[in-house]
Amino acid sequence: MDNPSEHAHELIDRLPPSQLKAVVGLLEAMLDPVSRAIAQAPMDDEPPTEDEEKAVAEAKEWLQQHPGIPFEEVLSDFSLTIKDLEPPTQSK
Repeated sequence: MDNPSEHAHELIDRLPPSQLKAVVGLLEAMLDPVSRAIAQAPMDDEPPTEDEEKAVAEAKEWLQQHPGIPFEEVLSDFSLTIKDLEPPTQSK
């Protein structure tokens, strides 16, 4: 097939619904400039600084002495819920 767009449509039409949802998510990510920039960003390969290592050690020490803060509680501080983080549904 010479037309890549037609070929893509043909392949998509043959997918079962469960795989179609995954393909739609992939296409949306590919078309979103922020997602694309994040996916193409170089890996941070710099070693941690002494300050960063100290901060991590302090955080681990704090967590050993205190209970963690549930994510739902952090969200509630901003008047949000888990549902608020779900992507909006797109209607046709």
